[in-house]
Amino acid sequence: IIGVVAAVVVITSAPAEAQNPIRRLCPAAVQQNIGGVYTPGGIIWTSFDGQATWVYDLSRGVRYPLPETVPCGRNCRPSPDRTWVTYFNVATYAFNRMRFDGSGRALVSTYASDVEWWNADTYLIWTPGHDAFLQNSTNGSTERPFDSSGAIAIQPGGSWGVVLSPTADRAEFKRELVDLALRGLAGGIPTLEVDLGLDTPYFNAQSWSPDGSRLAFVNTVQIDGRTGGEIFVIAPGETQSRQLTNLSATYGAVRLNGLSVGELSWSPDGSRIAFWLTPITGGDPTANLGRALIHMVDVNTGAMSAYCGFTTTDHTPNPARLIWSPDGTHIAFAGDTESGSLGYSLLLLNTETGLITAMSSGVTQALGAPDVYAWGRLP
Repeated sequence: IIGVVAAVVVITSAPAEAQNPIRRLCPAAVQQNIGGVYTPGGIIWTSFDGQATWVYDLSRGVRYPLPETVPCGRNCRPSPDRTWVTYFNVATYAFNRMRFDGSGRALVSTYASDVEWWNADTYLIWTPGHDAFLQNSTNGSTERPFDSSGAIAIQPGGSWGVVLSPTADRAEFKRELVDLALRGLAGGIPTLEVDLGLDTPYFNAQSWSPDGSRLAFVNTVQIDGRTGGEIFVIAPGETQSRQLTNLSATYGAVRLNGLSVGELSWSPDGSRIAFWLTPITGGDPTANLGRALIHMVDVNTGAMSAYCGFTTTDHTPNPARLIWSPDGTHIAFAGDTESGSLGYSLLLLNTETGLITAMSSGVTQALGAPDVYAWGRLP
């Protein structure tokens, strides 16, 4: 049997174009709408007591805890149409799915560490041993069409994955984009392994677009002897990435998001990416930092928006997660409005106007950070 030959490609990224002028949207203050209804509506998941995942129904202006749940952090995965969500059922100790209002609960898997949606009809299930397989959401049939060893993010609807492996001297880890379906196959079929750079803490955020057509990832750049970050994009099968941002031209060295990978937030239609930008004022990306503010970049044009109506120093190790509305018009996150008594509030950002509205106070730091988990809708 002839083994597979690995074709390792080192990315020589397309040079970055000059950064387009950044559109700055800076309303003077956070608008208060505590307990009210809000357009575009839908249902947001977060936690208000640290004991359970909570519903905040924007169409009715009410909130309530979901039975048999715990704060779900990054393990709440909305379906592509945002009508279902997978979650961990603490009563049965298994992964289930439900509607966003808590109805229609059904078992997904009793042997999983996480459950994602590979497509509308198929789950991507990660086992406790970090193996991944596909499961039909209707009849429960399973298949393993790819070798997921070392993978940390698998392409929705496809077989490509971001794989971590040690460098030759084993001092660091490197990231590669790999067609997982070709690994281990006989016949001498080459496996394309595209180098995405080192897995450097605070400079390694990455996420697949919702349709799996593109991967966005942060890589390091050097600015005046300091390390900063920029966003790059690549499509499966390509050997050259494209540098999407040139933030250093405006800000100097910056950090994009925090320590957790997988936090570049794609809009539902795959046209934009939202992220936190934190200026680095010294040599340490965990200290000597400025205030973080939300930015959004158009993946096709490179047009950039900065939302400076809210800034925060709560950015290390991770800033608040950014969760898009199902219609792609708003972003939900939790933040301290510095109004004295409200603490962390559920905040909604209108991406067109920059206006930020506080919907409910009391979002808790259930898992170390006050986070929004998901935003869905009822069918």
